[in-house]
Amino acid sequence: MDSTGRTRRDDPPELLTPAEMGQADARAPALGAPGPALMEAAGRAVARAVHARIAPCRTVVLCGPGNNGGDGYVAARLLAQAGWPVAVAALAPPRAGSDAAGAAARWGGPMVPFAPAEAARAGLVLDAVFGAGLARDVDPGVAAVLAAAPRVVAIDVPSGIDGATGAVRGFAPHAVFTVTFFRRKPGHLLLPGRTHCGETLLADIGLPAAVLASIRLATFANGPVLWTLPRPDAASHKYTRGHVTILGGAAMTGATRLAADAARHAGAGLVTIAAPAAAAAIYRAGSPGTIVSDDPIAALLTDPRRTVWVCGPGLGPDAAAAALPTVLGAGRKVVVDADGLTACAGRPEALVGAAVLTPHLGEFTRVFGAPGPDRLAAVRAAARRTGAVVLLKGADTIIAAPDGRAAINTNAPPWLATAGAGDVLAGIVGGLLAQGMPPWEAAAAAAWWHGAAADAVGPGLVAEDLPAALAWVVRVRP
Repeated sequence: MDSTGRTRRDDPPELLTPAEMGQADARAPALGAPGPALMEAAGRAVARAVHARIAPCRTVVLCGPGNNGGDGYVAARLLAQAGWPVAVAALAPPRAGSDAAGAAARWGGPMVPFAPAEAARAGLVLDAVFGAGLARDVDPGVAAVLAAAPRVVAIDVPSGIDGATGAVRGFAPHAVFTVTFFRRKPGHLLLPGRTHCGETLLADIGLPAAVLASIRLATFANGPVLWTLPRPDAASHKYTRGHVTILGGAAMTGATRLAADAARHAGAGLVTIAAPAAAAAIYRAGSPGTIVSDDPIAALLTDPRRTVWVCGPGLGPDAAAAALPTVLGAGRKVVVDADGLTACAGRPEALVGAAVLTPHLGEFTRVFGAPGPDRLAAVRAAARRTGAVVLLKGADTIIAAPDGRAAINTNAPPWLATAGAGDVLAGIVGGLLAQGMPPWEAAAAAAWWHGAAADAVGPGLVAEDLPAALAWVVRVRP
């Protein structure tokens, strides 16, 4: 993962929680990868990364008593062998007989106190105090030492980052880069952990991929490896590519039109805006390829080809509250966004039957309650509760399915935070659903495609730029 948080194409998509990583480590010896060899490889990967990116300087390695500290002892030894001035500051000695104790015994260099003054004098501090599985807040004394470091490279995660949630447990330093092993953790991608990690480097330390066989993989870094965008063939026509109907209101007509344009550019064969008669003329003055109908919703639902409906962008909460039960009751695939979510504030049961929900944090909180520090768990719970895929929008968008699968999307640039961008996203989801993508794959693909289009447009983006940019992204970055 690069310094912006984007996933490299060659990084495996699987994300392991600290508990799952522990299971993988436990299986490794039986598959020919003993713990001491893995620790040696991990420390070597850290030393190589440091040597490649930083000029030799006074270095202090802060070592905790666990395996993270063991990796630090190995890195210290190898950097010292390469001529670096290195000292180790140990928070506590490793447990006797552990792999970390063996690594500590092979360190023959200077030891210094685990104190702020030692960290402050260093040109570089390697943070090997705690790993990703930290289950409590960092002690103030440890925090003071980490805070004194002028430059930090973290091993596995910066100490204080919860590897499962990305939350800060009391305090965590901001690393210039982080070296982790085998597979990344959710905390490397989720905020605020991602910003504390800096650039995350994933190292292969010889842990066999077969250790994943007994782990139910459920969390992934979002990207094209998880899904395939639909491609029309020679036999395709507008009806095989699906018909999306978007409910439009009389006031925020621009939001509805953005969703409609996005659904068309995402590949839907037909897109209809179902508009109140008073606003139909406004919609008809928009994109000429969009159909506008002021027929009653019940009449439109008699056409079985209208398989996908988008409810919310520009609709208004009152109109959404009136229309949503009818559309959900018809058994169609429904994307609920914006006013459709607001209309269900405090009533998540009203969303049962939807295919995809696309809330931002405020809308999520209104419907489901505040997600708390473990947003990944909260989004999964919301998906189970409603039976819908839930896409929680943000710089680290989370897409969760009712079956527990979740993807974390990290390719959205900051200039995507602009009015109307969410309406475009809802339209993309609708367009992909219409072409037959399953809901979780459609939502994950839409989030990635949305971010990639924004990245292609660049700073100065407005929401109107996004629909047309979708085609460019597919052509240049398949």
